[in-house]
Amino acid sequence: MTDVVQHILEDVYALCAADTSGAVADYIPELATADPDRFGICLTTADGYVYEVGDTRVPFTVQSVSKPFTYALALADRGEEAVAAKIDVEPSGEPFNEISLDPVTERPRNPMINAGAITAASLVAGDTPDEQFDRIRRSFSRFAGRDLELDAAVHASESATGHRNRAIGHMLRSFGVVESDPDAAVDLYFRQCSLIVTGRDVAVMAATLANNGTNPCTRDRAADPVLIERVLSVMTTCGMYDGAGDWVNRVGLPAKSGVAGSVMAVLPGQLGISVYSPRLDGHGNSVRGVLACRELSRRLELHFLHVGRAARSAVRARYSIVDAPSRRRRTAAEQRTLTERGTRSRIFELHGDLLFSAAESVVRAVSPPAVTTATDASTADRPLDAVVLDMRRVDDVSDVARSMLDALAEQLRASGCAAGLVDPRGTMAHTVSTLDPDGSGRVFSTLDSALTWAEDVVLDRWCDGPRQATEVTLDDHPVLASSSRGNRNRIAALTTTSTYPAGTVVADIGDPALGLALVLAGRVTVEFVSTDGVVRPVSTLSAGMSFGEIPLVRRTEFGLRITAVEDTTVAVLAPADFERLRADDPAATADLVITLLDRAYEQVETIVGALRRVA
Repeated sequence: MTDVVQHILEDVYALCAADTSGAVADYIPELATADPDRFGICLTTADGYVYEVGDTRVPFTVQSVSKPFTYALALADRGEEAVAAKIDVEPSGEPFNEISLDPVTERPRNPMINAGAITAASLVAGDTPDEQFDRIRRSFSRFAGRDLELDAAVHASESATGHRNRAIGHMLRSFGVVESDPDAAVDLYFRQCSLIVTGRDVAVMAATLANNGTNPCTRDRAADPVLIERVLSVMTTCGMYDGAGDWVNRVGLPAKSGVAGSVMAVLPGQLGISVYSPRLDGHGNSVRGVLACRELSRRLELHFLHVGRAARSAVRARYSIVDAPSRRRRTAAEQRTLTERGTRSRIFELHGDLLFSAAESVVRAVSPPAVTTATDASTADRPLDAVVLDMRRVDDVSDVARSMLDALAEQLRASGCAAGLVDPRGTMAHTVSTLDPDGSGRVFSTLDSALTWAEDVVLDRWCDGPRQATEVTLDDHPVLASSSRGNRNRIAALTTTSTYPAGTVVADIGDPALGLALVLAGRVTVEFVSTDGVVRPVSTLSAGMSFGEIPLVRRTEFGLRITAVEDTTVAVLAPADFERLRADDPAATADLVITLLDRAYEQVETIVGALRRVA
């Protein structure tokens, strides 16, 4: 079911692939050899799940996408104050390779342009350039989650043609910004740009930035969270060079581009994106990369000023109907089936605000058990019969999240898994109680009604024993059916039949004993009402079940409230008639009481079994 997100990436890929404008960078001869039609999009969540389409495993050199990571390393090595004394953090409004410094501070305007990046490289700790580069390479590798290597051919090509960067290096040295050999500093910058990555690597590096500096795939700490905040801030205002303003306005993500054709974007706390396509626009940014990020931001509502609450905690709880059965009493065969097969129906309680990342986490939480081929009855990861999303604690749902959850439900139903919602406030904007004529999709106002439905889905598919009837005759009611014909007739002759319209309180707390009530048709709920008026549902009884036994036998008042859920017919053995039966026919009375005790014991076993499973 993670296809929901995958399909979005594939749609964006198809849309952007049609744009063949722009040209491959040719001022570095090795970059000019890149295949201009290569194109890949990769999205990695802040908990390490990767979605990808296209050429995401094709190697290329990181180029200027390296700049945020070297800046982070310089901050870690020298401290924020020392780095700030060498590099400003203001947008330049100029091309990335401009030979200039801020006229007031006489420093590079930010670490994302070449002058700032060369300065940042010179600030990395190490006694020799080789030691500095090894620290850079190892730092980048922690962000990527694998060992990165140098592309010697690209490094040689940059070295042979990088006269403008050397001019920048000597300018920095003349102003005392770079205090070491400027040629060594520039070569160090060339080497960091020549590290080989893939689109998937860059997406993981972006997700590491999104995850406060911890690689979500390896769990290795790549940088301190305080430094990540500073890096992302500069990426937001300066990462797309002289196109940064339009980028923030239309995409709204901290980002960095590279002339090999890569664009990296970060949504803090949620995800990282990489797009690889070598054709560049006039700002030196990938044409398809910019277009794809715009489209993803629009479709997935990723703009960083559109903020909801914690995305990764969207799933508050998950459990099966074995762990939390409904209050509907079941036959022995039904209960046995639910015990054996109940993990095939699962409930996911959601909460908070659902934006893209939150919805993605829900889709992924539901997906593994739904698509697995496991068949062992002991595992919760076998294919599912029903999924219920409990939306009662969800405050807001964005349009993209709503469409993703609707698509998830469609895919579940297409795979043979019924999908339901508990959504009393209409958060998902479904106002009808039945989404599908065949009953494979429902919207419920209470959790218990959804649990009952999920149980029924399992029972309809797997139960081969007696099912709970929707209507029974008095003669066939289970309380009487096990008695001898003579005893059955004597008890039946003493009963009276009544019908209660839906909503009628059949018996309330404090009422005198009604008698033994045998439900012939319809349903009633059993509720406990506390002294402060809080109502707590206890059970739901349907045809073939009974209530009123304890007040009858113990001669006490009702301690629970009984209410008809729908038009309900009951046969009642009143207290006076029960006493007459006890006096006139002790054998029939004993037969009746034993049956009631047996049924009560079955219910106790069911409750204890459920408690043991939860424990």
